Amino acid sequence: MAKIAEVQEVSRGLLKPYERNAKIHSEEQVKKIADSIKEFGFVNPVLIDRDYNIIAGHGRVMAAESLGLDTVPCLYVEGLTDEQRRAYILADNRLGELAEWNMDIVNAELLELDGEGFDISLTGFDLELGNWFIDRERNDTSRQDGNDEYNEFLDKFEQPKTTDDCYTPDIVYDAVAQWVAAEYKLNKKDFVRPFYPGGDYQNEEYKKGSVVVDNPPFSIITEIITYYCDKGVRFFLFAPSLTLFGSGRQCDVCYMATGAEVTYENGAIVRTSFITNLDTAKVKSTPELYKTVQTAADEYRKELKRELPKYSYPDEVITSTMIQYLSKYGEQFTVMSTECERIASLDAQKEQGKVIFGSGFLISEKAAAEKAAAEKAAAEKAAAEKAAAEKAAAEKAAAEIWELSDREKEIVKTLSNQA
Repeated sequence: MAKIAEVQEVSRGLLKPYERNAKIHSEEQVKKIADSIKEFGFVNPVLIDRDYNIIAGHGRVMAAESLGLDTVPCLYVEGLTDEQRRAYILADNRLGELAEWNMDIVNAELLELDGEGFDISLTGFDLELGNWFIDRERNDTSRQDGNDEYNEFLDKFEQPKTTDDCYTPDIVYDAVAQWVAAEYKLNKKDFVRPFYPGGDYQNEEYKKGSVVVDNPPFSIITEIITYYCDKGVRFFLFAPSLTLFGSGRQCDVCYMATGAEVTYENGAIVRTSFITNLDTAKVKSTPELYKTVQTAADEYRKELKRELPKYSYPDEVITSTMIQYLSKYGEQFTVMSTECERIASLDAQKEQGKVIFGSGFLISEKAAAEKAAAEKAAAEKAAAEKAAAEKAAAEKAAAEIWELSDREKEIVKTLSNQA
C-alpha cells in the first residue's frame, strides 16, 4: 500500500520523466495546462518517488517548463513496487477516461461561466466546439464476414469522430435546400457549398446573389458566421442544437431551433438546428423545417440500417451471454462437466460459415430444462425492473420551476416597452 508524504517544492531539473510514459501530451494540451496553472495556480501537485521519478503529472511538468518555473509542487509517494509504479502510471492516465460526462450539466456550466465573462477555454472545453457529439467509425479491416455477433462486439471499440467529420447525406441536404428555396423565394442554383473536405471557405468565390446553404465544421462555426456577416454573404447553416444560442452571438442572425436527429455520413447522430441571416427574427421554432429534415433523416437511416441477426438457439445450447443474463437477474444455474460439451458452432451454422461468438456448450436435457426455467424467471424479473424504472423516470420528469430575479424582471419590462 502506497503512502503519501507532504507536499514539497522540488527543483524542476531534478524531476525524471518516465521514458515509457504512454500518454502523449500535445503542444496544444500543454499550453492549456499552462494557462490553467496561470489562472488557478499549481493546485494539482506532481506525484514522484524518492528518486524523483515522475509517477503522475508529466503534462504539468512540461507546462511548468514552458512557463519557466524553477520549482514544482510535488507529493512523494512511498511503498510502491516497481511493477506497481509502472501499472499506476497507466492507471492514472486511463481510469479517468472511463468516466462519462453529464453534458447537460457541462453545457449549463459553460454557458453560465461564459455569461459571467470567464474565459471558458481554461476549462479545456470550447463552448462552440460541440466535441461531445461522438459516434463510432467502423474499422472494416478487422471485421469478419459471416460473424455478425463478433462484428457487433467490435462496434463497441471503434474510434470516436467529432462533428467536424459530419458530412451531410444528400437526401438531408436536398430537403433543407428545397425548404430554404421555398421559404425565402430563392433559386437553388445560387446555393453554394464551400465546406467540402479540404475546402477553404474564405477563398471561395461568392458571386452576387449567392447563398451558402451548407453544414460547416461546428468547431469554428462562430468564426464562419462572423466572416460571412462581415463580408455580407448570405447563409443558412447547419448547427448543433445543444450549443445553438452560443454560436455567432455578436452577429445579427436568426436561430432556428429544430432539433431534428440527423445521422451524418460518418454515423454520428446529432440533434441539428440552423443559423441564418436570411430571416428578420432572432429566434424561431420551425415545425415545417423540422418535419422536412426529420423525414429525410429517417429515410437515410432506413437506407443505412442493417439489422444484425439475433440468433436463437435451442434450450440445449448455452452461451456466455445467456449465463450473464441469468446472473444479472439473480437466477442460479449450474452445469457440471459431465453434463456439457464445448462447441464452436452448430452443424447448421457451419453450412453457412457462421459460429457461436466466444463458443458455447451443448448441455444435457435435464440442464436444458433447468436453464429454460431460470430464463423464464429472469425474464419476469427483467420486465418488473423495466416497469419500475419507467415509473421512476416518469416521477423524476417533473420539471423544476425557476423564477426570474428582480434584475431579470426589469430587463423583461424594458424589452416589453421597446416592443
